[in-house]
Amino acid sequence: MQKVALVTGSGQGIGKAIALRLVKDGFAVAIADYNEETAKAVVDEITRKGGKAVAVKVDVSNREQVFAAVEKARTALGGFNVIINNAGIAPSTPIESITPEIVDKVYNINVKGVIWGIQAAIDAFRKEGHGGKIINACSQAGHTGNPELAVYSSSKFAVRGLTQTAARDLAPQGITVNAYCPGIVKTPMWAEIDRQVSEAAGKPLGYGTETFAKRITLGRLSEPEDVAACVSYLAGPDSDYMTGQSLLIDGGMVFN
Repeated sequence: MQKVALVTGSGQGIGKAIALRLVKDGFAVAIADYNEETAKAVVDEITRKGGKAVAVKVDVSNREQVFAAVEKARTALGGFNVIINNAGIAPSTPIESITPEIVDKVYNINVKGVIWGIQAAIDAFRKEGHGGKIINACSQAGHTGNPELAVYSSSKFAVRGLTQTAARDLAPQGITVNAYCPGIVKTPMWAEIDRQVSEAAGKPLGYGTETFAKRITLGRLSEPEDVAACVSYLAGPDSDYMTGQSLLIDGGMVFN
């Protein structure tokens, strides 16, 4: 039977690359995104190539919507095996600029969105009568604090903690929980980080990327497909004996 995965934030960027890779690996995939049009475009791309996919509009900060999205994936695609809690935002937040509103916005998406995804996946696995895999988006910024990204970095530290705790709590149900930790990936989200960091420093566009890229041991920015390859491993059978881990796929920005 074909396995089913749902990927949040998969209308573009890393999430889209993950979805396309999972289809290549043989999964049917639910493309879950806040932007329904981009989700449908990814589904069209998948179906043109002979894959099986469904578009789902979801605001991951809304618990009911996340549960509904997972249930739609389960019923429309005929099962449920893997959730990738990929959706996230990363505004530049120099310490003195942080407001209650920006903390709430980032944490509602980056942290609560992961919690709701974990809960919804547990419910779907139980309905299907088996365990499954929960895969969360962390970041190298969840291993070491990044300058001017205090709120984002702290949210990703939270995701790493959630991943470890959920792994311990859910192991008796046959559920593994892991995370992937990208570095600087060529996506629309990173372009926006670069713009904000560069503007805050009074520098031209590209300054933020150049500054962070100096820390990449392999000497190049990541492609979304680099991250998707890591997630492919976490979603597949070769990682069955792994749980509670947050894998760095950052070209060597952080060593531990």
